[in-house]
This record gives sequence, structure tokens and C-alpha cells, in this order.
Amino acid sequence: MLPIDVVVLVCLGYVAILFGVAFAGDRRARRHPGGWLSSPIVYTLSISIYCTSWTFFGAVGSAARNGFEFATIYLGPTIVFVGWWVFLRKLVTVGRVYHTTSIADLISARFGKNPAIGALVTVIALVATAPYIALQLKALTASFQVITFHAGAVTAANIDLAPDFMTTFWLAAGLCVFSIMFGVRNIDVNERHHGVIAAIALEAVVKLVALLAVGLWVVFRLQDTPTAIFDNAPVSLTNPEATFGTRWVTLCFLAGAAVICLPRQFQVTVVENSSESQLRTASWLFPLYLLLISLFIAPIAVAGLNFLPQGSDPDLYVLTLPLAADQDTIALLAFLGGFSSATSMVIVSSIALSTMISNHIVMPLALRFAIVPSESGQALRGFILGARRISIVCIIFLGFLYFKLSGADGALASIGLIAFCGVAQFLPSLVGGLYWHKATHAGALAGLAAGFFVWGYALFLPSLGGTFVMPESVIEHGPWGMSLLKPHALFGLAEMDPLVHAVFWSMFANIGLFIGVSMLSEPSPLARYQARLFIDVFRRRTESEMSVIRRTARVSDLRRIADRILGPADALKLVALVDPADRAKTASDELISLVEQRLAANVGAATARSLVSSVVTSETISVEELKRLADETEQIRAYSAEIERKSRQVEEAAAELARANSQLREIDIQKDEFLSQVSHELRTPMTAIRSFSDILLSAPELDEAGKRRFLQIIQDESIRLTKLLDVILHLSRMENGGIGWESEPFDPESALDLAMASCEVLARSQGIALKRTKRARQVLVEGNRDQLAQVFINLISNAIKYNTSKAPLVTVSSATHNGVYRACVDDNGSGILKSDRERVFLKFSRGPMPQQAGTGLGLAISRQIVETMGGALSLCESRLGGAKFTVALKTVRAAPKLPPAEATQRDAALHGSG
Repeated sequence: MLPIDVVVLVCLGYVAILFGVAFAGDRRARRHPGGWLSSPIVYTLSISIYCTSWTFFGAVGSAARNGFEFATIYLGPTIVFVGWWVFLRKLVTVGRVYHTTSIADLISARFGKNPAIGALVTVIALVATAPYIALQLKALTASFQVITFHAGAVTAANIDLAPDFMTTFWLAAGLCVFSIMFGVRNIDVNERHHGVIAAIALEAVVKLVALLAVGLWVVFRLQDTPTAIFDNAPVSLTNPEATFGTRWVTLCFLAGAAVICLPRQFQVTVVENSSESQLRTASWLFPLYLLLISLFIAPIAVAGLNFLPQGSDPDLYVLTLPLAADQDTIALLAFLGGFSSATSMVIVSSIALSTMISNHIVMPLALRFAIVPSESGQALRGFILGARRISIVCIIFLGFLYFKLSGADGALASIGLIAFCGVAQFLPSLVGGLYWHKATHAGALAGLAAGFFVWGYALFLPSLGGTFVMPESVIEHGPWGMSLLKPHALFGLAEMDPLVHAVFWSMFANIGLFIGVSMLSEPSPLARYQARLFIDVFRRRTESEMSVIRRTARVSDLRRIADRILGPADALKLVALVDPADRAKTASDELISLVEQRLAANVGAATARSLVSSVVTSETISVEELKRLADETEQIRAYSAEIERKSRQVEEAAAELARANSQLREIDIQKDEFLSQVSHELRTPMTAIRSFSDILLSAPELDEAGKRRFLQIIQDESIRLTKLLDVILHLSRMENGGIGWESEPFDPESALDLAMASCEVLARSQGIALKRTKRARQVLVEGNRDQLAQVFINLISNAIKYNTSKAPLVTVSSATHNGVYRACVDDNGSGILKSDRERVFLKFSRGPMPQQAGTGLGLAISRQIVETMGGALSLCESRLGGAKFTVALKTVRAAPKLPPAEATQRDAALHGSG
């Protein structure tokens, strides 16, 4: 036992030291910003505020009751910080770049600066933090009662640890004073709380040293040998496998979520962060701190079970063990460690929550009902500071109220887990907001509201112990006796642990509605823009991003608002770059955005937008620019997919090269065949010319008739050679884009009529029937009639020459369909094999009867002519059994209608030719 006056004096002295550290820290930060107060070590020690009296007292109690289940509370945060590059780095960067003031500010800003989301997150955080503040008040009260108790070890037999509400009240009042003095002295919440952070860092060292001191004393002094402490350890600690299960996984998840989503953790981890180097150091130093502070929890728990009387409170083993051994100095150090753990949590939580309440509840309501002071900027700043100070009192009072209503029943760990489950409702909106473009404010609102309701119904209200808010009958039997709605057994899931049950249903409702409503709703243009900024925070921003939101406001109006919130000096700095002659004129988009950004650092993003909107005369969001920026983002995303696609193409390159080599060999063979055909075709006339020239030169005795006959042969072969060269040159010119004729609209039927008339004599001489079946009327195509006639002549003459049927027949037809003119030449000959249908269009290819006379260039030239005219020449099997060549050309407009007499005369002539 320690005298009350000594304990009170030590506490007051310790608090005075904290006040001095906080005061010196603020003063040094103003004089030398960026000094050791902004070092990664101080930043990491501030994050250790995660280790509250739950850690200092409750973890030992949890180990004594449930074995190694306590380790989950440290394993979850360790995973988050060790894997900081995955999520924490992005979260902290967004908070630093966009001057986030709280978790409510970040979530509301991500979803289009929606005030409803900010208010809902604030309410959830306030209600969820109440059990946690009650936990600290309970720990402080109980530890004070124990260390001043006169009868040694506190057990159920020798003391009734009924809550001393007056002691708790005065402790809460002292916490309010400290929080207000050092946490709410400036409305700029992005101005780091260096004094408070320095005090928190000192408390982090004190509680670590205190717990290590108790642990070392237990291991090395309480027993003869360090290993003897574990001789009588309970099975839950010697066989930890029994603790692993769904509850273990759930606790890991809750702890990992809490180290991000608890308002105090968000405050110290995100809001107080000033560089990535701080986070990089914390990624290994904070897990090391957790390891050290949890190192002796199991030995202390075992020692308490072995050495303290039956019925002793496990949550107080850290304090009662040294007291029972008359180690007053160690006990006093342990008391200060617990005192530091509790006070640091309450102070930072109240600061963070007061900012959220002021920015997302008080200010929006004050603006809505026009109760914001307008007489001066000093009055408005005083109003905001007053709102935050009152909020701190209300926050701590709410924790005190929960402490009183619940009767402080239950272990410290179970009370803390209620808060963990409550703040975990922020996680879906937080993670989805930073990674999912399609997440909408409607989905976030629906998910948060549903998760909050289920958590409150299934876990928070039942924790009050059957008060008037939720009677015991409802907890046991469900409302109106409906067993399916029992808080701890919703929809018949009665076998689950109550905590696991609440986490399952609340997260199921939260995530399900968040995704479902987001898929069914569309984000606003501002929300799309905010999504792009947050999700792509690591992409370098460009000036064009500022052109998405285009607003109009007068410089004087902006300065008036900035003067009221920021003060005259800061407001003047904002408009210092504007020409004094232009300060009554329209402000640029950049200046409006800058003013809103600075205001957001003081009153939150949603309130800052409302203030700026009050002086903005017009506002437009460039959807086209937004789409363009979104396209850029998609291009960045598609880049990796494109790389993967191209890597697959590289894998296919070997096969492509093999096919290319095969094609090259085939082309080389075709080239050799082409050169052979050209050589053969040129050699035949050249041989004749040379032979008959030699005869004329070597036989001067030839008579005049013989010479004339040989000269005629030489001339005929020369003409043949010239024609062959002309055809080759003509084909080459067309392949190179030189058509060599004038293009104009003409009637393709006239070209077809001319071709049939030219081939009529050839058909009769071969004994082949040439018939015209159906014909197109009143149609025009673009091209040259003579060239098209040459194509038709070539097709019809080939059908005649190569037809070996016993009853040879060639039919010609034409028609138009969907703006395409088609002329078909069918025969009933032997046809052309499917494998040869493309080869016949190659140069010097003569089809299945190469013994027939010809150069083999006719079809190649014909296809080139048709393609030059924008059409196509194709070959397929004829319904007559032979080959069918089709010429397809686009029509340009209907041909003028012929007089009836001329049309009848033309039809009679054509049918007569058949």
C-alpha cells in the first residue's frame, strides 16, 4: 500500500512534467520547425499510443483468462506496418498531400466532399470510442484504488472493487483540462501538435520501461530461476494451439483495422505525418516496440496465477504482484505506466474527435442555420475553438457515462474489442475509396449506416448490461420474442462467439451494401475527380488537373472568408500574388482551390467547400476534361496489360517467324516460277525473231517472196513481244497505283453487253451456248467502261476456252443488292479445285489446263483492274458444276431510265445473242 497523498503528489508531479514537455515542445517547434520533434523516432513513439491501459493491464488479464489470444492485438498491427507499402503508404500519402484533418475528413473528401458521410463517420467514431474511454477510466480508477488499498493484494474476498465514480469524475476532469490546454489552442489541425506528440512520446517510453521493469522483476527476482515461473503455467499458455480458430482470426482482423481506423491512431499516423521517411522507420520500429511491450505479458500472467490468492483480478496483476511482494517502488512505476497508457489515449482521442465534431457536425449545422458569427474573424475562430473545447468535454463525459451505465463490468480486453469492432466499419469505405473507382457516396453511406446499426444492435447495446436502452429480455429472447432477431444470435447463428457474430454480420452488411449500392449508382463528377486524385495519388499531378473544376468568385470575397477563418496575415499571404488593382476582380481557379485547401486544414474539406461555395457565383465541372483525365488513368492501367499482351506476342514470335520463313520460301519459289514463265514467254518470240533473222542474213539467194514471208514472221513475233511487255508494264503500273485511265460513273451493263458481243463469235465457233439469265437495271458504278469490258471479255473467253463439257454452257447474270453491283460468269466445265482458286489469280498461272495458249496474266490483270475500281473479283464453285467468277462493284447512283422502246430493243438483241 502507498499513501494516497504520495500517489496524488507523484501523479501531479508527473502531469506537471507532461505539461512542461508539451509546452517546451510547442515552443521549440515554433522556433525550429522540422527539428527532432519531427524525427521518425518521435513519430513512432506517438503511434505507440495504440498501447493503452488495455495493453498495460488488460493484456495480462487476457493472457490469464484466454492464453495466447492476447497476441492477436499485436499481431494485427504488426502485419499492417510490416506491409506498409501495400496500403498504409498510400493512406498516409493521401492524408499528407490533401491535408486531411481526420478519418471523417478523408472519407467524406474521397466521396465528393459529402457532408453526410463526414457526419456519419463522426457519429460512429464518437459512439465507438465511448467504450474505449470508459476502459481507460476504469483502469485508472481501479489502479488508484489498488495502489492506495491498505490490505495488500486485491482479491474478491478482501475488497469490493466497486467503481469510485467521484475519483473517476476528477480523473476525467483532469484529462479534459490537459486535452484542452495542449490540443485545442489553434484551429489549424494540420499544424502539427508537436507539444502533445512530445508528451505522448515521453509517455510511450514511461509505459514501456514500467512494463519491462515489472516483467524483469517477475522473471529474475520472483523465482529462483527464470524458467521456474512457467512450471505451473496453465494449459492455455503451454498449449497455444487450442486458442487458434475463428476468434483468433477475427481478433487479428480487428486489431489490424483498429490501428488504422481508431480516430487517435489516424491522428498520429496520418494527420501528424510529415514525410514518408517517418513511416518507413515506423514500419520496423513500431512492430519492435509491440514485441518489447508484449514480451513479459505471459510471464506476468503466470506469476499472478501462481502467487496471488484465488479470485484476484487478472487485469491488475501488473500492479498487485509487486504490491503483494512489498515492492512499492516497482508498484508505483507500474501505476505510472498504466496512468501514462490511459491518459495518452484519452487526450489524443478527444483531440481527434473534437476536430471531427467541430468540422463535420457543428460547423455544417451552424452554416445551415446561419448561427456562425459574422462580426469578425476573431469571433468565428473563437466559435470554432469553443466548439472543439466543448466537444472534448462531451467526449470524455460520454465515456464516463458509458462507464457508469455499464457498471464497468467485464474485462478490459472485452470492452476494448467493442470499440475495435465499431471503428472497423470504416475499413470498407476506406479501402474501397483508395482502390475502387466505381465506389460511390451512396454505397459508402449505405454500408457505413448498415454496419453501424448491426454493430450497435449486436454488440454495443448488449454491453450496457440490460439497461433501459436494451432490456435483458430483448438480449435473451429477441424483440417481441422473435428468436431470429436475438442480438447475439441473429438469423439463428447461435453457436458463434458474440464478438465473432457481431463482426461477421456487421461487415457482411457493410461490405455487401457498399459494393451493391455502388454498382447500382453513379458517382457525381466531383466524386469522380476526387476518386482519381486519391486512387492515383502517386501519379505526378499536372496543371491540367486544376481545369476540371471551373469556378467564378471575386478575390475580395475569397479574402473575406480566408480572413475570418485563417486570420488577416494568412489571408493576405494567399492573395499576395494577385495584383492590387485586380483584387476586386474575378479570382482564378488556382486561387479558389488554394483558399479551399487552406480552409480545409482548419474546418475540414466538406465545410471548406460549403464556405467557398457561398461566394462562388458559378461552378462547372468539365466532364470532358474529367473523362480525359480518367482516360489517362485507364491508359496507365492498361500499360501493364499491354506489356503482358506483348510478352505473349513475343512468346508467339518464334511460331510467327517460322510461318514467315515458310512464306518467304514459298514466295521465293513463286519468284523463280515467275522469272521462268517470263523467260519462257519472252524467249519464244525472241527465238523466232533471231532464227528468221539469221536465215535472212545467211541466205541472200532467197527470192523476194521468201524474204517477205520471213520478215512478216519477224514482225508478227515483234508485235507479240511488244504486247507481252505492254501487259506486264500495265500490270506493274496498276500494282503501283497508276491506273492510266480516267474514272467516271458509267453503266456496267454496257460493258457487259460489249463483252458478250465480242465473245459471241468465239462461243459459236466452239459450239458453246452463251446465255444471259437475269440482269441489273438502272445502275451506275465508278471506273472505266473499257477496262471493265476487258475484264468481262477475259472471264467469258476463259469460260469458253476451258469448258470441256459434252454439252458446254456459259451463263452471264447481273444484279444489285444493298448498293453493290454483281456480275457472274458461270460455266459447267471441270471447274477449279478449291486449293487452286487463289493461285489462278497469280501472274503466269494458267489454271488446270496449262496447254491452252496464253500468258497466264489475264486473271491477274482482271483482279487488279477490279480492285483499282474499288471492287472485288472472286471465284467459287458454280451451281452448274464448273467455275463461277463474280465481279462486285459499289454503285454510285441509279442510271437514267431508258425509254421503253430502247429498253425492249436492247433486251431483244441480248436474248438473241444467247
